[in-house]
Amino acid sequence: MTIRIGNGFDAHRFKKGGKLILGGVEIPHHSGMEAHSDGDVVLHALCDSILGALAKGDIGQHFPDNADQYSGIDSRILLSKVYQIMMGEDYAIGNVDITIIAQVPKLAEHINNMCENIAQDLHADKPSISVKATTTEKMGFTGREEGIAVTSSVLLYSKD
Repeated sequence: MTIRIGNGFDAHRFKKGGKLILGGVEIPHHSGMEAHSDGDVVLHALCDSILGALAKGDIGQHFPDNADQYSGIDSRILLSKVYQIMMGEDYAIGNVDITIIAQVPKLAEHINNMCENIAQDLHADKPSISVKATTTEKMGFTGREEGIAVTSSVLLYSKD
């Protein structure tokens, strides 16, 4: 069995109005994310970690932010496409570990739904999906409530 590890990172600034989508969950907040797609930084970082583990580049190479077909796209669709790439390479999810870095909004009550969405989209067992949230104690751009950053790590294993 071959094991591969990938890391991903994404950050977006807040934009007044619009929907805030994290992990495929709409979060009540006065601002959405400034982005070409729906701005789901959680799923973008996750896509990058999977693509990185496969040595297949990054989300921008596969879904360019200047391509009209990705304008406003639901990031769960992008994750599904990355999942298909992973399956084509004969890998499966071992586990996923995601950290959301945001001063606002509070996310604890939404974490379970994020984990359910991610497990569903990756055809993985929910206990193999970890999503957690932290603040930077008001330091940096996330602390100043200018945006959200996310890190993601994934372990993949070959199915042979």
